[in-house]
Amino acid sequence: MRGVRAFWKQALLGIVLTCAAFPQPSSIQSLISAGQHSEMRWPNFRDYQTSLREFYGPAGYAPAWVQGTKPSPQALAMIDILRNAWKKGLEPEDFDASRWDGRVQALQNSNSDPSLLDVALTVSTMRYISDLRIGRINPKHFQFGLTVEQKKYDLARFLRDRLLTASDISALLDAIEPQFTTYRRTEQALVTYVPLAREDDGEKLSTPPKPIEAGQAYAGLPRLVRLLTLVGDLPPGTQSPENHIYDATLVEGVKRFQRRHGLDDDGRIGPTTIKQLNIPLTERVRQLQLTLERWRWLPTEFSAPPIVVNIPDFRLRALDENNKVALEMRVVVGKAMNTQTPVFTRDMTFVVIRPYWNVPPGILRRSTIPAIKRDRNYVAKQNFEITTLDGRVVTSGKVSEDVLTQLQAGKLAIRQKPGPSNALGLVKLMFPNEYSVYLHSTPSTELFSQSRRDFSAGCIRVEKPAELTTWVLRDNPGWTLDRVQQGMQSGKDSVTVTLTRVVPVFILYGTAIAYENEVHFYDDIYGHDRKLAAALAKGYPYPNK
Repeated sequence: MRGVRAFWKQALLGIVLTCAAFPQPSSIQSLISAGQHSEMRWPNFRDYQTSLREFYGPAGYAPAWVQGTKPSPQALAMIDILRNAWKKGLEPEDFDASRWDGRVQALQNSNSDPSLLDVALTVSTMRYISDLRIGRINPKHFQFGLTVEQKKYDLARFLRDRLLTASDISALLDAIEPQFTTYRRTEQALVTYVPLAREDDGEKLSTPPKPIEAGQAYAGLPRLVRLLTLVGDLPPGTQSPENHIYDATLVEGVKRFQRRHGLDDDGRIGPTTIKQLNIPLTERVRQLQLTLERWRWLPTEFSAPPIVVNIPDFRLRALDENNKVALEMRVVVGKAMNTQTPVFTRDMTFVVIRPYWNVPPGILRRSTIPAIKRDRNYVAKQNFEITTLDGRVVTSGKVSEDVLTQLQAGKLAIRQKPGPSNALGLVKLMFPNEYSVYLHSTPSTELFSQSRRDFSAGCIRVEKPAELTTWVLRDNPGWTLDRVQQGMQSGKDSVTVTLTRVVPVFILYGTAIAYENEVHFYDDIYGHDRKLAAALAKGYPYPNK
């Protein structure tokens, strides 16, 4: 029996010595190797495993956020930021917002494993920084011409070298967000609208048989007054008229609401206005959240102040060196159902004054060739000319059968001569791209008076072409507004001017725009909001992150 005891004693001693000679993985290392944390809302973090190893490895997989039995000051600050992720348009529960109190309390237990809190906080922080920096979903998922690859951080280095030693984590993280003024205002609007959405009673207004005019009665005025007062379109304390008469004060409130929602501000309460009034404020919150997501897809560094075109807003804004709007105008964009304007960013490099319009193959096939078949003089009547593929003019008059055959075979092209009736107007502003989209003027200026302006074949028509051309040529000596206007009206045809300084052009899609004193909301004309919301509803890992 003594021999057996001696054997087992020696064996156990050998095991102890072996373990001492070959250390076992720490709890943190084991969690990282598993790529799972069962106590997190989104337990699978395999997409962050490499970053976690690079973060913990140099310190021997020791806890980074826990000091003894307490979270570090940086940990507590980070937890508070994660709880308030809603202020950034993010979902706090994506970062375990409701679970941190229990984890912090568990540290007081001498038998607790600090690695559980530590790894959860590292994963949540990396996710938060990534979401805040480049958005939750890669824009390529929607075939947008935007890339976030150059914006990505080395998360392990960022946490280790900057965040863990930061005295003001909030300021550090603010600096990683887009620095556009509109982005910041959109965040502020979100913080305002979230409590408004909770406060609103959600009552629906009935649609009257005929639009309500000033001086007429409408039974829905009490709800109308409550809503417009809540969102700031009526002064605080405005009372609903006892006789339900739609008076001048309420008309002004409705006009302001209409302007903020992309409607004609006629002050009448008709079907389109009722439709917008009945959209829940929770949906307005969602619009703000989705718009913030898309702002995060944009470049953070660019060579010059950009031109920003927002499709649902039908507006162009040119920014100055201080990120403020230097020039603003209405635009016409692509048709919602057929020829949508793509979302992308490129650099504008040149403008063409008095341009030709090269008829795109699709339009040529669908409408131009059929029109020529009906009327062989159609080319002359439209001020067109048929050319070889290298630009040599074949005819600008009556079209023969042989020319029509070559045209149908794709061996010839059609272009419209420069001039006031040219489809591109008198100037086009070029930022070469695979979509063949550019900014240009138009002879159809009456379209700018419409509240909804999706009438183009994909390119973007601008309301103030001479002013915009002067702005983009501001670093080219001598290109004053007078010179630009003269060149457009009576100058030489097809004059190309290369920009001394390229101008970034951002084609965006945001259905919520925050100005200094008010927020504007627009229809989801292309359905991009719906698609983005559906993708976000899937949770971590988000598509194509």
